[in-house]
Amino acid sequence: MTLYLDTAATGPVRREALEAAWPYLTGEFGNPSSRHELGQRAAAALADARARVAAVLGCRASEVVFTSGGTEGANLAIKGLALGQPRDRHVLTTAVEHEAVLASVDALARLHGFTSEVLGVDGDGALAPERLAAAVHPGSTLVSVGYANNEVGTVQDVAALTAVAHEQGALVHTDAVQAAGWLPLDVGALGVDALSISGHKVGAPKGVGAVYLRGRLAVEPVLHGGGQERGRRSGTENVAGAVALAVALELAEAERGERAAALAVVRDELVASVRAALPTAVLTGSATSRLPHHASFCFPGTSGEAVLLELERRGVLVSSGSACAAGRDEPSHVLLALGIDPEVAQTAVRLTLGRDTTAEQARAAASALVEAVSALLV
Repeated sequence: MTLYLDTAATGPVRREALEAAWPYLTGEFGNPSSRHELGQRAAAALADARARVAAVLGCRASEVVFTSGGTEGANLAIKGLALGQPRDRHVLTTAVEHEAVLASVDALARLHGFTSEVLGVDGDGALAPERLAAAVHPGSTLVSVGYANNEVGTVQDVAALTAVAHEQGALVHTDAVQAAGWLPLDVGALGVDALSISGHKVGAPKGVGAVYLRGRLAVEPVLHGGGQERGRRSGTENVAGAVALAVALELAEAERGERAAALAVVRDELVASVRAALPTAVLTGSATSRLPHHASFCFPGTSGEAVLLELERRGVLVSSGSACAAGRDEPSHVLLALGIDPEVAQTAVRLTLGRDTTAEQARAAASALVEAVSALLV
């Protein structure tokens, strides 16, 4: 039987989400912009989904914009807010962000004359508030910092970083794609002005996500057209996707505390057993401030891709890093930012447990990983 431990890349659709979405893929197929009864029923379902997502995020329904996923969400939050503000054109991010964030910041610099600054992180992948304080200034427009890193699992102190940025009047976006379902998403507690999530990381289908955009902040749309989503994201709304996202996010939030605590124990046992059997293994990311289901290593003397193949032969599916950067030969920019040697960075392996992964399954995965690496080191 195959054991899937790559949930940071994607996961299965929850049955409850699929069942909730099904009517809007079939008989209730109306366009929410249509004035007739079928369209208005679709509009009501969309409004209900928006309110339910807003309840999880701790914001008003009017502050939720549905998107096609995390990449579009990051683009809308970063480009939209930066272009909408009448401040000096200065944006900041970190060296360990998802490609969608880095590319959005780069686009602002290349196409719109912004000055962009990519801040370094410590060996765990964390941005120190003091480093941000030294870089942000009264002319800074926006800071984008990920809540939790997809490759190494490190959790940033977003609330502290937001406080620093706000002292200088800069807005803050956090990419919470990996955090959803594992960490609190209340935007009031985090203090952020924008937060983006992706449905398929919490049990909704691929192709739907959401962005929180605070209050009446001016936002320049990335997609122009018919003015849906209060003019912030044009295009016929994905009603079925929004309904599925709302259901999946509610379920993930309801389960979060208990499952996160239980899986953190399982993860720690997995990490300890691998490090005990393979003393040269390098745990990447923070050992303490880390996603509860996330374990990532480098195994010097091997190849990450070779380890993946050996594990797959043993029925365990994992990843060598970000699925969004799959197929690239160069070392991960995240691992390089942590100061890991490029050759060692090529040996990275990431295991991300699912919400139903048992301790027994994690032990089996750890044993298979030890066998796979040991076979390659002979």
